[in-house]
Amino acid sequence: MTYFMTRLKSRIVWSWAGCCDAWEREHSFRTWVWANVISAALALWLPLEPAERALILALGILVLAAELMNTAIERTVDYISEDPHDLARRAKDAGSAGVAVTAVAAGVAWIVVLAGLY
Repeated sequence: MTYFMTRLKSRIVWSWAGCCDAWEREHSFRTWVWANVISAALALWLPLEPAERALILALGILVLAAELMNTAIERTVDYISEDPHDLARRAKDAGSAGVAVTAVAAGVAWIVVLAGLY
């Protein structure tokens, strides 16, 4: 049990360090955090069903996860080489597209939820 708790603590520390680093260095991550604060506040304030709230909150968190993965892709590509290369550009573009698709999913959920209110 002690080994399990030690590993769990390490994983929490590493994950928190990754979030803090992204907050400090990535404008996009900070932008998505603030967008999620506003989205979560609206989801908690509006008269939504619990499942609708859960969907909105979960999709917001997934946007943050996608942004963190995109950051990891960008940093890995830049670490390997900062020279322009078509595959490097395509890898970065795919990571960015992943964030965009996740954000569109969150937006679609908001549209469907709000349409159901009226």
